[in-house]
Amino acid sequence: MGYGENRGEYWRARYKIGPGKYGTVKDANGKTVRFKTRRAAEKAAAVAEEEVAKQAVQPSVAPESERMTFGEYASGWYEDQDLAASTMQNYRRHIEEHLLPEFEDALIGEISKSDVDAWERRERERGYAASSIKTWRGTLHLILADAVDEGLRDSNPATRRRGRGKRAGRSRNRGPEKVVTNALGVLLIAERAALLSGRDDEFVAVVTKGYTGMRWGEIVGLEPEFVRPAAVRVEWQLYELDSGEFHRCPPKDDSYRTIDTPDFLSDLLAGQMARTKQAPCECHGLRYLFSGHGAANGAAQRPGAKLVDVARAAGVSTGTVSNVLNRPAAVAEGTRVRVEKAMADLGYFRWQASGENAAHWRRSAFATWLFHPAATGWYPKKAPEEARPVPLLADPWPGIPARGRGATARAQACWLPIARGLTPHGLRHFQKTMMDELRTPEKLKDERMGHEDGSVQARYSHITPEMRRDLMEGLTRMWLASLAARRQMAPGSPVPVLDALLKEPQQ
Repeated sequence: MGYGENRGEYWRARYKIGPGKYGTVKDANGKTVRFKTRRAAEKAAAVAEEEVAKQAVQPSVAPESERMTFGEYASGWYEDQDLAASTMQNYRRHIEEHLLPEFEDALIGEISKSDVDAWERRERERGYAASSIKTWRGTLHLILADAVDEGLRDSNPATRRRGRGKRAGRSRNRGPEKVVTNALGVLLIAERAALLSGRDDEFVAVVTKGYTGMRWGEIVGLEPEFVRPAAVRVEWQLYELDSGEFHRCPPKDDSYRTIDTPDFLSDLLAGQMARTKQAPCECHGLRYLFSGHGAANGAAQRPGAKLVDVARAAGVSTGTVSNVLNRPAAVAEGTRVRVEKAMADLGYFRWQASGENAAHWRRSAFATWLFHPAATGWYPKKAPEEARPVPLLADPWPGIPARGRGATARAQACWLPIARGLTPHGLRHFQKTMMDELRTPEKLKDERMGHEDGSVQARYSHITPEMRRDLMEGLTRMWLASLAARRQMAPGSPVPVLDALLKEPQQ
């Protein structure tokens, strides 16, 4: 019996084609027809079932679907999805970089469980994390599950049967514990990040992230109009797509919220707004509190195609372009040829930096060239360069990063590590840990972090003004203690905004 299936934004028509097998009504181009109402979907399903019944009494002909490859099906499957831009990007990355190299030319109906298991073993041998492989297998499972629903397969070979395989306890696939630091560590990392960039913005941003727990996209997407005298409104985030574009979208899981800010942080944010009169960005025509940074040594700007331009021209993700450059054997032949043609057409040269100033921070660039060296004292390994200490001119303390040619030879000192393994996201963990130390009620912690607790206990808990005041006072005490400790190390700082704080009368 045909029926209409609710897919959220639309209804699709499902009709029986055999025992336990159902198909989906599609248009002439092979795409799923999206019906506005359930009744319309049911009518179309009934018509399709009549056609199936007529064909049952005619000589059978091998259906075209039996010759459909995984690559052809996955392409149509991806186009049928209507999800958030971030989810679509992740699916595309999984398909292009990990599924098509293995299954692109395999017939959709002939992929077996042993094929899937063999692919998973090879991914492990290549050194990928177990959690990443699990995610990619989940995407494969989704694709093949829809192939089963459409009658192209009898079963899903990517289904993992319970109770099978190695049993090594609950900790088998646990990742390493997230590295955190203390209030002084956040202050020192913020100072170093500002020294690396040559401006105050990074100091304010790192402190803001540490003392609010805002997500990276929420910091990058913070607009001045949502900064209030004693709070920050989280209304939007900027999500960086593989194409290099920034997608302005609601915060993760629609976690709109107001984050209370202690007086010291409110003053830092007010100073940032007064100091940097940002022009509207070309992406959205909006002003943002923070912008990306250019080369601190004023390197000459050189025009030229960038990796994201190649990705756009070839219609693939930047990760796929990177694989063509670094691991061509891992990319499907057709995709590799398309990328190489785009490189030739655009005149792309590897290692040629454009030098253009960015309207927004790039997540990878911020973490690689600002946050990581600030937290560890080392620039990371980045071909063709090996990992190396940040070269410093020793005076004034804590040292000024040496710039330009021969910087290493002119170096007089280098930084000691503060927190090896700390990431920008680790500052979100830091904020949660601080609230734990201050015995902050769970309800207030969830509100501040943008989490939601649907338990009965949470529904009967409420946040009072006294709870908010206690948290602000606790955060202020931690901040003042970190300033006092920093003042013991040196009475001033090369970072102007921190230097002014250190020279304020002590309370």
